[in-house]
Order: sequence, then structure tokens, then C-alpha cells
Amino acid sequence: MSNFTLSDLAAIIRDRAHSGDPGSYTAKLVAKGPSRCAKKFGEEAVEAVIAATERNAADLTSEAADVLYHLLVMLEAADVPLDAVMDELEGRTRQTGLQEKASRPAE
Repeated sequence: MSNFTLSDLAAIIRDRAHSGDPGSYTAKLVAKGPSRCAKKFGEEAVEAVIAATERNAADLTSEAADVLYHLLVMLEAADVPLDAVMDELEGRTRQTGLQEKASRPAE
């Protein structure tokens, strides 16, 4: 098991996004703004879905890595820290999804 975490990746992305390095894909993508980052994330998500439906584990592994990377790039471009997302997820684990859904006001 790797000790590499999403927090590690988020820190690398944050550093590269603001490095000004013309050779950095991350810096170029973030410079294009949140909308472009979101579009790229969506493209990668679709590719992951295709790999999953085709039951191709190797492709799904690769596409899942792309999805996680592009999600973190999108968050960085939108100034949303990974810690905020992790706090949201932690809060959601205090009850089951069905309990949370049942607690919502009726529409």
C-alpha cells in the first residue's frame, strides 16, 4: 500500500498551479480557469465510466487516477481546499446516506 495521499497530490498541484512554470501542464490548465478545469474533469469522468462499464481494470485504474488528479486541479482553480471537501465527507459519515436523505425537508 502506498503512503501517497490525496493531500500529497493536492499540495503538489497547488505548488505547480502557481509556479509560473511554462512547462507545467497543471499551471497551464489552472491558468485557463475553473470552467476549463471542470470540462477536463468531466471528460476524464466519462472515460472512467466507460472503462468501468467495459470491466477493464487496468484502464479504470488509469482513468480513476486521471479523475482524482483533475478533480483536485478543478478544486484548486476554484479556490476550494481539499480539506473543505474532506470535512464535508467526514460530516456525512456521522449518519447513513438513507438517514441523511430522510432528514431532508419534503419537496
